[in-house]
Amino acid sequence: MSTRRSPLLDRPGAVEGGADGGAADAGVAWHYGDPVREQRLLEQGLAVVDLSHRSVVRVAGPDRLRWLDSLTSQRLLDLPPRTSVESLLLSPEGRVEHALHVVDDGEATWLVLEPGEGAPAAAWLDSMRFMLRVEVADVTDDWAVLGEPVGRESLPGEPLAWVDPWPRTSPSSTRYGPADDEHPGAERPWREVLVPRAELVAAVGDRPLAGTWASEALRVAAWRPRLGAETDERTIPHEVDWLRTGVHLSKGCYRGQETVAKVHNLGRPPRRLVVLHLDGSGAALPAPGSEVVDVDRGRAVGRLTSAVRHHELGPVALALVKRSTPVDARLSVDGVAAAQEVVVDPDAAPAHARPQLAAPRRPAP
Repeated sequence: MSTRRSPLLDRPGAVEGGADGGAADAGVAWHYGDPVREQRLLEQGLAVVDLSHRSVVRVAGPDRLRWLDSLTSQRLLDLPPRTSVESLLLSPEGRVEHALHVVDDGEATWLVLEPGEGAPAAAWLDSMRFMLRVEVADVTDDWAVLGEPVGRESLPGEPLAWVDPWPRTSPSSTRYGPADDEHPGAERPWREVLVPRAELVAAVGDRPLAGTWASEALRVAAWRPRLGAETDERTIPHEVDWLRTGVHLSKGCYRGQETVAKVHNLGRPPRRLVVLHLDGSGAALPAPGSEVVDVDRGRAVGRLTSAVRHHELGPVALALVKRSTPVDARLSVDGVAAAQEVVVDPDAAPAHARPQLAAPRRPAP
């Protein structure tokens, strides 16, 4: 994955993301010298985050929404302009391959993806065009993304923005975690604004900047899954409570739907997302990918996916563990004691569930 160096790294105090700040966020600032203050500014709605390393794909043509609806997990057929939704591209086995932040401007549909995901996602989408009137382009070289602690959709005349729906459970979906009004993510407004790359510095203006240390800390505190962090090659949406915003349970056939329907109707996910409150007596955080160990049973039960230092919660992490892991198990990561907080309930059936019939088996595209 090639890394673009953001011009905002020239701001005083900027420290680039990398090994310590997460390799996925290389090319933008991990922090600007005071990550605790930056987290507070974000919570107060006063700062902006440079996400110009994110990928941007533009899909044009009159058939674009019908076509994207047929390929992804979200209902997009009647998506109004400047209305944000989240959708997933799944493998034929129902595993998460791409997370799509979707917003349409009335002429084209814009997809914001994780760094480096634009080219492969655009190539796969382009291979699926067949005779439909759609045009797919990876426009990351021309467009950049800024993150803002704002929950409002963009208005005509304003730069187009994708507003994060997390954790609001769609009426046509379900949840495996707490009710929306009890979810910590309900306190985190967030949107991603598209700006021409050449105008990135001007778009920030004199607003305070926060680094990805701050935005990641607030994401983890909101239990918000991120592709490449909370996902691996086996992840299905149910394991990280991604059905609540990323999957429409009563739409037509799409790739991976059979697995989504089967687990939703008949079973429970094999793994579950948890929050780990880490012992803060040590200086270093456990690295993502580290084994989560059940201390009493002396065996690994999962892996840590994200670890951050939150200005109020202290060292906190997300992890994927086996569903059978007891909720009161004593856990540790790299020798660091970890208190478990349930995100995906290991026992409860999905809330607000609507029966979904698996689509007839057919060759996957």
